[in-house]
Amino acid sequence: MVKVLINGCNGKMGQEVAKEIAITPEIEVLCGFDRIDTGDNNFPVFTDINDINLIPDVIIDFSVPEATFKILEFANKNKIPTVIATTGLSDEDLEKIKNYSNKFPIFRSSNMSYEINLMSKLVAQLAQKLSDSDIEIIETHHNRKIDSPSGTAIILADSINNALDNQMHYEYDRHSKREKRDKKEIGIHSIRGGNEVGKHSVIFFGNNESFEITHNVLSRAVFASGAIKAANFIIHKDNGLYDMNDMC
Repeated sequence: MVKVLINGCNGKMGQEVAKEIAITPEIEVLCGFDRIDTGDNNFPVFTDINDINLIPDVIIDFSVPEATFKILEFANKNKIPTVIATTGLSDEDLEKIKNYSNKFPIFRSSNMSYEINLMSKLVAQLAQKLSDSDIEIIETHHNRKIDSPSGTAIILADSINNALDNQMHYEYDRHSKREKRDKKEIGIHSIRGGNEVGKHSVIFFGNNESFEITHNVLSRAVFASGAIKAANFIIHKDNGLYDMNDMC
């Protein structure tokens, strides 16, 4: 039985992971870590990193960057494979995670959906075939999401940019600019409202037609299921940094 520590266990995704684990064979929640213990969980919840006295087989992290690095210290001390699904990480944060992965295996993805990984590959192919297009990315999330743009929007933009030999740059805000659109830019736009779980569209604009591909998440269970698959994947791996491309 694989035993899991959920970092951010009281958050929406932490709760979703716990629910998904409850109906998944051969895996169980050993404990959780969060700012407070609400008393609503049927497993121990620690609020001080120094109080954790249970050692899991793997950690699943759906939290915020500050909490991610707290749990990474614990993971490093005990050499516990870790799945990081937290978004809003800076380039400096990502470099720190890469350094940690030299000491124990880490799986990191801003989006745990297999279909998003597939979309990432598809838009890269389309970018090469529609290389003269104006490319825009629109991401929509619920009104409680803190970071912008989403990590998934960046995944899609990076995939397109890599396919185009990294010649593109990202434009997040045009309201202060008084100039025509640069052919080498990828526009990235964020919409926040209601309870939208996550919707991402990539649009290729030609002179006389446009091509759009959209992925829409209908339930957070998609991400929880993906994180559990990643957890089962990472516990068998050597030290290093892994992502959806390694698992799919």
